[in-house]
Amino acid sequence: MEIVLDALLSAILITGLVIIMMMVIEWVNVTSDGRMGAHLGRSRFGQVLLGGFLGVIPGCVGGFAAVSLYSHGMISFGALIAMLIASSGDEAFLMLAMFPGKAVLLFAVLLVVGIIAGLFVDLLSSSRKAPHTPCDELFEVHGGDRHGIGASWDNLKRASWQRIILLIGIASFIIALALGMLEHDHEPSAGEHFNIFDEYWINLVFAVCSLFALWFTAFGSDHFVHSHLWNHVVKKHLMRIFLWSFGALLLIETGMHFFDLESIVKGNIPILILLAVLIGLIPESGPHLIFVTMFAGGLIPFSVLLASSISQDGHASLPLLAETKAGFLKAKIINAAVAAALGYGLFFVGL
Repeated sequence: MEIVLDALLSAILITGLVIIMMMVIEWVNVTSDGRMGAHLGRSRFGQVLLGGFLGVIPGCVGGFAAVSLYSHGMISFGALIAMLIASSGDEAFLMLAMFPGKAVLLFAVLLVVGIIAGLFVDLLSSSRKAPHTPCDELFEVHGGDRHGIGASWDNLKRASWQRIILLIGIASFIIALALGMLEHDHEPSAGEHFNIFDEYWINLVFAVCSLFALWFTAFGSDHFVHSHLWNHVVKKHLMRIFLWSFGALLLIETGMHFFDLESIVKGNIPILILLAVLIGLIPESGPHLIFVTMFAGGLIPFSVLLASSISQDGHASLPLLAETKAGFLKAKIINAAVAAALGYGLFFVGL
């Protein structure tokens, strides 16, 4: 039951963050009269740069935002790759706590590698257009959007059952974040007290930001709430993201319960690099903490940690798995190839 509960809480956190991000993107798209996607589409370099910087944000929030943008055809596949390579998932919190100086250096390396890899992927792409995804049709600006979201107190006074459900769901999610009910259970490092990069504080900041989604859900026009938030975000994405996230997490947590991954990674450095790349394919924050702990203790070189950090992306790729299985597989293969190339490259030069 503990495994099921952990997987359930993580799936709720992932789904909630993704849905809030999607709702905010809907608001920006409507209030900008659909110009947000057009502006991003003008520059592939800008998209890749955006993806890379979203990836280096500690935790998975930036990654979820990038997946949301990609699923709406607003950033290129190369920008998605830049995010996945630059992302360290929840491991970023522990690295900042255990070896902050080296962690910042690692994040800088991941950002540069992610941008270069993303630009290279886009360069090889035969299409210069943003990717078409199943929700493109639903993300367009409609005739009823000419006045933006049409925020008004009257909209709340005659709230439909869809609006009420959305308000209850968002409010409950904000309270859960603020109270730390959905946090991952990470062990603090020795001597650690207050840390601004702790997951709780990141989630608390996101809870405050989610108040914005609560505002436009409460006062937005019926058309905006029903067509964009309910019919698109909730009906199209929520259940699919939750079920895929919960199923994947339950499978992973069950496997981790019966296998001692720390004993598996013991061995020589080339084997450790290969294991770091392969374990990095798991869309989960947890198994990769082994490499973070071993690096902090001086047991493995930088090459192993870098290979692990490039290959893994925490929970960020789970919503991608829910949106496009082919895109998920392709992205993970590219990540693994880059991780192996740089990991073994640094090992052979003595790093």
